[in-house]
Amino acid sequence: MEYEFEGRTEKEAIDKAALELGLEKDDFDVEIMETQRQGLFKKGYVRIKVHTNRPDESRLIKSSVSREEEDEIEGGRYSQAIFGEPEAKNEFEQNMIDFVEGLIERMGYGGKASVLFREEYKIGFKIDSEFSSILIGKKGKNLDAIQLLANIYAGRQGREDIRIILDSENYRIRREESLVRLAYTVADRVRENRSSILLEPMNPFDRRLIHTTLNDIADIETKSEGEGLYKRVRVYYRGLR
Repeated sequence: MEYEFEGRTEKEAIDKAALELGLEKDDFDVEIMETQRQGLFKKGYVRIKVHTNRPDESRLIKSSVSREEEDEIEGGRYSQAIFGEPEAKNEFEQNMIDFVEGLIERMGYGGKASVLFREEYKIGFKIDSEFSSILIGKKGKNLDAIQLLANIYAGRQGREDIRIILDSENYRIRREESLVRLAYTVADRVRENRSSILLEPMNPFDRRLIHTTLNDIADIETKSEGEGLYKRVRVYYRGLR
């Protein structure tokens, strides 16, 4: 489900979302839609969109039982991030590994999947394959597509509360570093030319990274434009809007 919230700062908007939805901050993903810094004649604000797959019943659980009781009721969640245990620990993890390996095999490429990390509402899987560059695809779009199908499959396994993250060859980390460099480079160009630049279509995570990277630069503003999953971020020189 998706919800939109506004606040004077990103933190205020996220706090408002957590309070109104009755969720912990780690229970939902945040996409920054628009930022505007405070000026002499206008107030600053941040508009966010909240994405959550948590079932509504979870709110009732949080309000009526203790943390220990919640863990018993909703078994299979992970209380903290765990790395270094690549083997499946339960039937759900093994089903996910089998699904990912079967999917890439049907795509015509071999590969092995293993658990990369475990968190309370998130689990990561790593794909090892000699065809990693193809499975990742341009700007990670193939990897995003495989990840989307994996999340749909997880939901059909009755685990809508778990978000599946797929990675290969540490692409996610390398992509983050590349986007941070891009954000600063574009900000410099926008400032130099007193203009705006519209970036390539990006998924919600990549867009949020651009927004947050530039959020503290006083003369730069950002806004997401477009429809669908892959929107574009426009970077503005302050005063043009």
